[in-house]
Amino acid sequence: MPVEGIGPVVDADGHLVTDMEAIALRMPPEFREIAQGGGLGRLFPPPDHFHSAQPVKLLEGSFEQVGVEGWLNFMADVGIDFATVFPTGGLSYGLINNRDWAIAACQGYNDWLHDTYLSASDSFVGVGLIPIQDPEMAVLELRRIVRDLGMAGAMLPTSGIPNHLGAKEYWPIYEEADRLGCCLAVHGGSHSGYGLDRMNVYAPVHALGHPMGLMNAFAGVIFNGVMDKYPNARWGFLEGGISWLLLCLERFDRSWETHVNIDPRGELIQLRKNERISDYIARHIDGGRIFVGCEGPEPMLSHMVNTIGDGFPMFSSDFPHEVNAEMCRREIGEVAANDDLSQGAKEAILRKNAERFFGLSERFAKRGV
Repeated sequence: MPVEGIGPVVDADGHLVTDMEAIALRMPPEFREIAQGGGLGRLFPPPDHFHSAQPVKLLEGSFEQVGVEGWLNFMADVGIDFATVFPTGGLSYGLINNRDWAIAACQGYNDWLHDTYLSASDSFVGVGLIPIQDPEMAVLELRRIVRDLGMAGAMLPTSGIPNHLGAKEYWPIYEEADRLGCCLAVHGGSHSGYGLDRMNVYAPVHALGHPMGLMNAFAGVIFNGVMDKYPNARWGFLEGGISWLLLCLERFDRSWETHVNIDPRGELIQLRKNERISDYIARHIDGGRIFVGCEGPEPMLSHMVNTIGDGFPMFSSDFPHEVNAEMCRREIGEVAANDDLSQGAKEAILRKNAERFFGLSERFAKRGV
């Protein structure tokens, strides 16, 4: 149901209620019984110690146990035409230490996602999990989910893995993403290790944990020249809002000006003559390489669009986490009614940027929109 004056809307970041039992049934027999057992044998690790033993009141209607029909009803109610769906429990898959378990869990999740959601409706856009703990197997799984299962690309975790996302050991994954021309969606959810471990109130942990993880990942990718090496891969950074990007633009420029890294092998970021880091980032945004999840009408949205253009924000509902249908409907309406944004910027935020990032042009063409 198109939004009046805007047209079709794409949700760049929604979440599934992960069916652990169904995923376990799709794992190899030697792992299946353990995965079904719960407790110490649960399929995915707990994200951190913050997500339990918390006296927190939640928004009414949030964290509902929605399935396929619930999601489709939500989309019809709110006015979303395509929804990109990420896991809930699987957000913590980067914390898996056993490589064989990581491989089996990712494959089981991807098969479940395909069989349950993607096969039910082409309104769902799939982003799979790849066992980054074993880059060679991650390459094979990325190829499988894109070519065989029809997914838009893969999610990469911001925490748990042994190195930052720009590390050389992960470059084969990005080389495969470059060959496939697919997207890599960086998504947080585990907030341990960011200096917040003893924080006694959850709200600031949630507020800071997501952008901190994204900034770490973004820095590794940018300064290690990943954008230059693999120009056909598209990068998205989700569920941290957009203001962290403004901080990076400012701080990266100043710090690189005073701390230029000696690079005898030529493997790090390669700037053009007189180009600043912020110019480099803006260039890759203009080139359709960098996208950022936008959580409704954020206070800095208009300023950032006016500063670096409208080619990066993608509307993200986060449903059914934290939010309910009423809140999502209001946020879409507020973006559509924002007088500080041009009509083109509104369409970019609510549809076109996500259409480019997830490669949805054929789906839109089939629907004649």
